[in-house]
Amino acid sequence: MLPVGPSRPIIFGILNVTPDSFSDGGAHDSVAAAVEHAVQLFASGADIVDVGGESTRPGAVRLEVAEEQRRVLPVVRELRAQGIPVSIDTLNASTAAACAELGAAIINDVSAATADVDMALVAAESKLLFVACHSRGSSATMNTRTRYVHPIAEVRRELEYRLAALITAGVKPERIILDPGIGFSKTSEHNWALLAGLHEFVALGHPVLVGASRKGFLGELLPAEAAVTERDPATAVISALSAEAGAWGVRVHDVVSTKAALEVWSAMNGARTNGARTTGARTTGARK
Repeated sequence: MLPVGPSRPIIFGILNVTPDSFSDGGAHDSVAAAVEHAVQLFASGADIVDVGGESTRPGAVRLEVAEEQRRVLPVVRELRAQGIPVSIDTLNASTAAACAELGAAIINDVSAATADVDMALVAAESKLLFVACHSRGSSATMNTRTRYVHPIAEVRRELEYRLAALITAGVKPERIILDPGIGFSKTSEHNWALLAGLHEFVALGHPVLVGASRKGFLGELLPAEAAVTERDPATAVISALSAEAGAWGVRVHDVVSTKAALEVWSAMNGARTNGARTTGARTTGARK
């Protein structure tokens, strides 16, 4: 299990080994390019590299499992050979199992083990950490399933259902990480509501991962012609606010800006804690 940092959330550096991901599709779709980028992510401060070979953007069509594995397995193998911790972002149990054999530390499944009936068994038997992400339907249908009356309560309840199913299937509770699924079957309004209510998910007692990086609702804050990379400052702010709400990890494209934001948050949080201790000590001394 990855240690929880004493001063800041774990940083997942995103590595899309795909030709069609919304942000960087095609940029790292050769093994050499993917490994080079992963090394840069790790050197920049990522604690783990999250490798994905199938786009899960809204509207994406499912990929053949053999093609996904052709993309990701050589990359995972090489990263582990270099000692870089790896998470595998996949909907497929066989891909997760193969990456577990190669030394991956985490399975990150945006369907929370609903896309493949064997995923929960792989998660249980591999004893890897498992990210259960909230979503509704597949990438092809998620944008038609965005009706919520009370988004925080409904997403939390649906995550609790998935949590119970995973535990029933044999996944140890202490290995389950929850992700509220920013951008998956949600409108911009829902995304902001979930981020504002992140503490409600932390209160469930499991580590919480936040993946808002470069997503479309952040683009709405910028001019229409702005590149997706211009969403990185907003992503970094969300990373720091997620830390304040108690998030265990953040998943980002640009590690440098998020690491800087988390270091600022960590320094201020440490000063707040130390200040409280100092104030308490002085108050005690005054009473003597």
